[in-house]
Amino acid sequence: MLTPITADRIREWLPARARESHKGDYGRVLIVAGSAGMMGAAVLCAKAALRSGAGLVTVSCDPAYFPVIHCCVPEAMCCSRDLPVEELRRNDAVAIGPGLRVTPETARLLSLVLDNHTGITVIDADALNAAAAFQLPLKGAGKGIIITPHEGEAARLLRIEPGDVVADREAAVLGLARTNKVCCVLKGADTLVSDPNGELYVNTTGNPGMATAGAGDVLTGVIAAFAAQMKRRDPAVCSSAVAGVFIHGLAGDLACEGLGQYSLIAGDILSAIPRALLDVVGR
Repeated sequence: MLTPITADRIREWLPARARESHKGDYGRVLIVAGSAGMMGAAVLCAKAALRSGAGLVTVSCDPAYFPVIHCCVPEAMCCSRDLPVEELRRNDAVAIGPGLRVTPETARLLSLVLDNHTGITVIDADALNAAAAFQLPLKGAGKGIIITPHEGEAARLLRIEPGDVVADREAAVLGLARTNKVCCVLKGADTLVSDPNGELYVNTTGNPGMATAGAGDVLTGVIAAFAAQMKRRDPAVCSSAVAGVFIHGLAGDLACEGLGQYSLIAGDILSAIPRALLDVVGR
């Protein structure tokens, strides 16, 4: 049975902030993203995580690209791709994939994260493609894994044709979630979210204007931020994915009101996240 995702469903998961709190209370997010020619993905993901309430955000990238992050996202920190285990374990959520490439290095980084991160891992884009290409199991030592494939990436993971995913999206998302024991977000019109037990959600926000480059990078940042903030919630994994797709879609709808579907770009979705959160949580 499909459960619609609504504002009422996620509102209780995003409570009021305590007056006496600090940035550490709202989660640490590590984002492994970006490469030559695709640093914009890392920027969008990091900004989305910060706009979605994460207390601290660090981008792991080649030091040659630190200036890109420092200039475009001055609120974020940077670290190299030589990630010590302590760096992975001090973060509540790790997002990996935006702006990477399908290379042995991406496979190495994904294995490193899965084997050592103890929080929630969000796997997107070419980290998913690397998992499929190098046959890496989507299993880890942490509290849970969220994967966010579009239909093509889902097909590669399932080793079927993309048309088969399109023909039965529910079967695809349920299959990925159950087989890998992960929370799966199957992106697209009426985004679907499934947990490993077969609980199935359908998003009620979003519009065709969001079919634009970088929109998925924004979604990954939103979900990672919610995963870090919901670290004490049980189960935080599926809740953060469900809340993330709703807020992301609502931000797209709000941005579309003034710009229309043709002109919408990922940065517009990002800029509308504060309005979306105000609409849902009222603060």
